[in-house]
Amino acid sequence: MSTPQPPIDPNRPSAARIYDVYLGGGHNFASDRAVAARAVELLPETPSVARANRAFLRRAVRYATARGIRQFLDLGSGIPAGDNVHQVARSTAEDCRVAYADIDPTAVLYTRHLLDGDPRTVVIQGDLQRPAMILHQPAVRDLLDLSRPVGILMLAVLHYLPDGPALDAAMDAYREAAPPGSVLAISHLTFGDDPALVDRVADLYNRTGTPLVPRDADRVGRFFEGWRLVEPGLVHSPRWRPDDGDEPVSDAAQRLTLAGVAER
Repeated sequence: MSTPQPPIDPNRPSAARIYDVYLGGGHNFASDRAVAARAVELLPETPSVARANRAFLRRAVRYATARGIRQFLDLGSGIPAGDNVHQVARSTAEDCRVAYADIDPTAVLYTRHLLDGDPRTVVIQGDLQRPAMILHQPAVRDLLDLSRPVGILMLAVLHYLPDGPALDAAMDAYREAAPPGSVLAISHLTFGDDPALVDRVADLYNRTGTPLVPRDADRVGRFFEGWRLVEPGLVHSPRWRPDDGDEPVSDAAQRLTLAGVAER
């Protein structure tokens, strides 16, 4: 029996679908495109911010596979785009397994379609702030062996969650579930030279029912408590171990994203 697909409301903007617009994808609706267009009016560099984050994903996954990690938990995985986690990981090691989790029904729908028939991947609908429901999902438990190192990815997702006990407890739970040798990768929206502009974009998202919480380096750094950041630490995303093939960047701070990778 096939898993029923969760409902999708095309009239309610979705963070995952808005992000899909920035990346030039086609899995979005007019409501999402309207928010994306206004965000780009406020911050014209927004699409390049999204592309820089995607480039960081590739580098972080390759870092993890180079350390011998062969299984990943991608939290807030979003709508499939080019170079998804399983594709990047398997370019290094064909036996890599990936569990994708997202709260957004559109992301779940399209990722299930993409992964149909792939026995080394699974996608579930789940709230990052409810780690027990994700980690103990039978599909996740059957795919991932959490007695062995795992790569936990939280890329461009934590800035959609407000500060509070639920988020703090969730971060603690993922850390405790990760065996020694595991890797945590985080990217997060931050303030640029004009924080008021970023606040206006956050207000735009908030008015559509999609919270957006930019954080400074100190606050983002606290998400890594209990982990050891690897060099170069928490930096603007284009500065985290750049590749020659990455999009040229004259001012990394304009990408408005902090990124870091840490080991357990």
